[in-house]
Amino acid sequence: MRDEEASIRVVAGVLRDAHGRVLLAQRGEGRHLAGLWEFPGGKVDPGETPQAALARELFEEIGVRVRATRPLIAVEHAYPGRRVRLQVYEVLDYEGDPFGREGQSLRWLSPEAMSAIPMPPADRPVVQALRLPPLLAISPEPSDRERFLTELEATLASGIRFVELRVKALAAAALRALAREALPLCRRHGALLLLNGPPEWALELGLDGAHLNRERLYATRQRPLPHGVWLGVSCHDRASLERAAEIGADFAVLSPVKPTASHPGAKALGWEAFAAIREGVPLSVYALGGLDPTDLEQARRFGAQGVAGISAFWKRVRDDLQDAAFHPSAERSQ
Repeated sequence: MRDEEASIRVVAGVLRDAHGRVLLAQRGEGRHLAGLWEFPGGKVDPGETPQAALARELFEEIGVRVRATRPLIAVEHAYPGRRVRLQVYEVLDYEGDPFGREGQSLRWLSPEAMSAIPMPPADRPVVQALRLPPLLAISPEPSDRERFLTELEATLASGIRFVELRVKALAAAALRALAREALPLCRRHGALLLLNGPPEWALELGLDGAHLNRERLYATRQRPLPHGVWLGVSCHDRASLERAAEIGADFAVLSPVKPTASHPGAKALGWEAFAAIREGVPLSVYALGGLDPTDLEQARRFGAQGVAGISAFWKRVRDDLQDAAFHPSAERSQ
């Protein structure tokens, strides 16, 4: 990207190769943030749309012609003397083989490998967005242990790679026991498992992270988990999204986008309001509420990382299973 003045609009593109690796370019000597690796792109000129700017910049910088894109994430970051608003697009189709037309070095890396290389701060949330799966399945309240684990297995077999264990009707010990049994199933399918509950439990159990409800969000003064362990937050408005960003969350779930049977009195946001609320927040944001996996492309058009849900994502098992030694307790763990 070219050096910019204060309050600038910048676009960047995520290009993948046949192995799923992502292209990075190194900033040249004598430039702001020289030597750091970033997603290729550049400044949006006055009167230019972000998509037009991306197509122009990618051709000028790396010699490719953009054919199709979709929004990934927008990030605002204040550097000394300048504020950058970075709009990032996934480049779904392009023509040409990328090369450094301005003499810059290029390299292809997996998103997981990017944590080990120096990058501008504004690019870090983009890396997180690339690592997060597009679909988030939130668990229903279990009726019995055996059925729950069978349904989790079926959900993972359907392609879900991100699961939030959200159980309110179990005592603490029973919830931790259930998480311990769910974890190897998720590991077998290469899926992430997060606990909606105390973050310290997620660390104790070796889970991939924790998800905070509204009460835990506002009771938290700083990030409660080390970086590298996922931290998600439930949000319903702009204030809670900004709070999630302040404590260093990796992603948020914003709801309800559409009316839901589980919360009949809650006012639905709608897609336009969803997009307005998440605009510029440096977090990946999942859309939740009345959605199913077929809503994914629409959600992405409005700036969502993906979609989340319970009933439409969880695979119910209808065969008769014997009741296991698993009974919800009157004690509430959350």
